[in-house]
Amino acid sequence: MSTRKFAVIGHPIGHTMSPFIHKRLFELAKTDGEYEIFDISPEELPNKISALNELYGYNITIPHKQAIIPLIDKLDRKAELYGSVNTVKNGEIREGYTTDPDGFLKALHFGGIPLRNNVLIIGCGGVARTFAFEAALAGCNTTIAVRPDDLKDVARLAGELNSKILSSSVSTCVIDRISGNFDLLVNATPLGMYPNIDTMAVSPEIVSKCKYVFDAVYNPLETKLIKTAKANGSTAVGGMSMLVWQAAVSHEIWDGSVYNTDDINQLVEDSAAELKKKFS
Repeated sequence: MSTRKFAVIGHPIGHTMSPFIHKRLFELAKTDGEYEIFDISPEELPNKISALNELYGYNITIPHKQAIIPLIDKLDRKAELYGSVNTVKNGEIREGYTTDPDGFLKALHFGGIPLRNNVLIIGCGGVARTFAFEAALAGCNTTIAVRPDDLKDVARLAGELNSKILSSSVSTCVIDRISGNFDLLVNATPLGMYPNIDTMAVSPEIVSKCKYVFDAVYNPLETKLIKTAKANGSTAVGGMSMLVWQAAVSHEIWDGSVYNTDDINQLVEDSAAELKKKFS
């Protein structure tokens, strides 16, 4: 029997951690699979879909999460709500899913961080959209803070949330005008990412007013934001946990695989070490 083939598609995609993470997930679940990287430019995507259909399943990253939608047959509920797909399972029909929300929720849950009450999200790009939707679905009072240049974009996001999720309570502001205390601070910007590891999206004063912190940045494993939050006695979780959990959810979709939390935590640490080697 031939080995099942999987892949991740994106552009550019040189430093992806997906092959390392998914190989380990296959091993942990005792399932077979080869996992490759396909660097596909936006203009090439329609012509590559027949080759992608030969795979058992595949993951999608920037810039194809929306462009793939017309090329598959069906979306699950959350992929349709988000208008975004990062996982496809091929079969009689080609079904698209988004595992980013599940990765986020699992990273919070297993990191001991509740998603409730007052939530502050920094940024309004694709990952911020995921966080904002999940906070709204959880009934949180959500504030999305951005740079002045992004005020039009964040207004559109807030409008979409308020129209799609009728119970949502979403407000927006510029980062310099953040005020009050928050239960959870979520950084959805690349600030603090290697090599600019001495930067933070918000001031230490704002961090001190947040009980919990989640930073979507996963390189380094502990960003300056995470370290600052922990120094204040806050519970803080970094983005590598979300990256690994959303990959694990892909395997749940493909195979029904179930993972032990300790194994995932170990994979988070091992992935961080592997990433460090890539950039050393």
